[in-house]
Amino acid sequence: MSNLRIAVLDSGVNPSHPHVGGLTGGVSLVGEVISDDTVDRLGHGTAVAALIHALAPEAAIVPVRIFDKTLSTNLSTLLRALEWCTANSIQIINLSLGTTNEDHREPFERAVTHIADAGVMLVAPYAMEKTLLLPGTLPGVVGVVADADCADTACTVKQVASKVIFGAQPYPRDIPGVPRSSNLSGVSFSVARVSAYLARIQPIRKADEPWDESLFFSADQAVTGLRSRPSKRNIAGA
Repeated sequence: MSNLRIAVLDSGVNPSHPHVGGLTGGVSLVGEVISDDTVDRLGHGTAVAALIHALAPEAAIVPVRIFDKTLSTNLSTLLRALEWCTANSIQIINLSLGTTNEDHREPFERAVTHIADAGVMLVAPYAMEKTLLLPGTLPGVVGVVADADCADTACTVKQVASKVIFGAQPYPRDIPGVPRSSNLSGVSFSVARVSAYLARIQPIRKADEPWDESLFFSADQAVTGLRSRPSKRNIAGA
């Protein structure tokens, strides 16, 4: 296992699931109580972690539980989770959610600036269908959209104005004998695939180089597990 740590901000992770590996201690921030209870009761975080582990097996996965009984949280919990990540040696934050609430823009902008200053990469949904989301649309965040046309081990890279947008398949790790139509799907898994990609290129980044300055040259290099191809469509509306 490498020293690279990916925080999965989600419903927790089931450590006994056979597809999960590379798991290390995390935190639960559900409610007002901080604890080490990161066990997944919903299944979503486990599926995200399993996909990241399959594509970036050398990375350590750190569960940060922000969902309790439903796949939703509040701004306060999310900001606490982001702050926890910057204080606990996380290199990549995998965030499976977004909001259209413009009242959250300013708090997110402050959080993203702090995250970037700490040298951490935040990966989050840029859009769901044609709806743009915060914080994934903000400068300094790796924005991701679902792109079902991608091959299983590929991602698209496109620059929209000054922002780099990734696209990747919206599917979790396949379950033998279970068709994809019967499994989970969504942009959360596109985000997980891009987080894994960034983990794979991390060793070839130049020292102290901002991630957004290295994406285009590194994305074209031969990185086992994920390759990029130019996107030929308006990826923001994918």
